[in-house]
Amino acid sequence: MQVDVINAKNEKVDSIELPDNVFGVEVSEAVLWEEVKAQRASRRRGTHSTKTRDEVSGSGAKPFKQKGTGRARQGSTRAPNQVGGGVVFGPHPRDYGYRIPRSARRAALRSALSLRAKENALYVLDQMSLETPKTQEVVGFLNQLGHTSVLLVDENNDVLRLSTRNLKKAKYLHAEGVNVLDVLKHEVLVLTKAAITGVVEKAENKSKKAQADASGEEA
Repeated sequence: MQVDVINAKNEKVDSIELPDNVFGVEVSEAVLWEEVKAQRASRRRGTHSTKTRDEVSGSGAKPFKQKGTGRARQGSTRAPNQVGGGVVFGPHPRDYGYRIPRSARRAALRSALSLRAKENALYVLDQMSLETPKTQEVVGFLNQLGHTSVLLVDENNDVLRLSTRNLKKAKYLHAEGVNVLDVLKHEVLVLTKAAITGVVEKAENKSKKAQADASGEEA
């Protein structure tokens, strides 16, 4: 897949070949849904809590005597059927997170990258070099693109991260941190040339053993 390389002024300066096995695969909505669901579940705080009859305040004495009142016998004001009593089977703090298989996660990432490529919402930037953190320079680049909902992916660019953190719709990610939820959340994906290698390595469906063997053959 041939893609134009642009500069910070949205001018074409070069072209680059992106691997079709990462940026040109068939988009699978099912695997995208599974990965987004898993990511959103992992981000849930799960801090909800209710008190059982052992935790609510109240006396352990009977609210009234056992017989002679004409009412049903009660053993405690903390019982669930009493006003202010404990909650039965109520929610308690828990972890909602789970992960789908690694091959499925990588397939979902390839689908998300391919979706942005098919929508012409994928840009390759030659570099984003900022001497000091300046949000206005990032805003100027976004204005040149004509988009505000942009995911910027670069390799170890802490200055860009600081320049982007105050923008509501734009976000910076390290190449190793690119994920399906953020790619789909933003309308446009911008990859620097330095970040492409890391993104491709994360999206390719290769085991660690296969990667080690490939690196050994190259050496």
